[in-house]
Amino acid sequence: MNKRFQGTENYVATPDLMLAVNAAITLQRPLLIKGEPGTGKTMLAEEVAAALNMPLIQWHIKSTTKAQQGLYEYDAVSRLRDSQLGDSKVKDIANYIVKGVLWQAFEQTEPGVVLIDEIDKADIEFPNDLLRELDRMEFHVYETRETIRAVKRPLVIITSNNEKELPDAFLRRCFFHYIKFPDRDTMAQIVNVHYPTLKKDLLKEALEVFFGLRDVPGLKKKPSTSELIDWLKLLVAEDIPPEALRSKDQKVSVPPLHGALLKNEQDVHLFERLVFMARNNR
Repeated sequence: MNKRFQGTENYVATPDLMLAVNAAITLQRPLLIKGEPGTGKTMLAEEVAAALNMPLIQWHIKSTTKAQQGLYEYDAVSRLRDSQLGDSKVKDIANYIVKGVLWQAFEQTEPGVVLIDEIDKADIEFPNDLLRELDRMEFHVYETRETIRAVKRPLVIITSNNEKELPDAFLRRCFFHYIKFPDRDTMAQIVNVHYPTLKKDLLKEALEVFFGLRDVPGLKKKPSTSELIDWLKLLVAEDIPPEALRSKDQKVSVPPLHGALLKNEQDVHLFERLVFMARNNR
């Protein structure tokens, strides 16, 4: 795979992120991406696939997801039902093998991108159960006694929100990159991708409020990039002027439509207390 990722019009990728993607391609190792929720980890896989003209196969992990489901599942219930109905296809067990995401990816005649999204949601044994398959790009189907091997090695992108630690043996097999939270200049570029016609004075005031909120000590959940984008969409839709985001005396104030930024009652109450204290200190 000689392709190289250089970002896209829809995704602002920093030089170190592009370097990480290309390193994973060169090393033929899974790319493990960590970062705060809402920093574009899932979108990265989508944009890499689009930029490199590669098919994307997504596997969104839940707390109940098992590694075996990514390979295949044997539908014994359907086979039992069909046998009771006298269906002739029960003679071939292959009719009851349901292909998983990795099997589908291994069958691709051209290299694809496999997204294993939010791997940290699964059981702690989940990553270890995929070690051999992701390393060797093959697995055995015991019911049909066949070995499935990747026709072309896919680029595997794995995301994690750091909800739990991943095993060392798994980490050794990955190229790791942590997406740092964007600074103001990078964030302005990201916003420009979504709202190229946004007025500069509104963007300036919105970024002041946004980064000011993120700097509030004690917040349970800091607002993310995706929440900033949502908030800006609301500000534009409601035609909120830039001056409405700025208090006249530069004191802390509750921003309009703050429900797009603060997502739990503890953080709202904390911020309201700070506003109250700031007013009393005038």
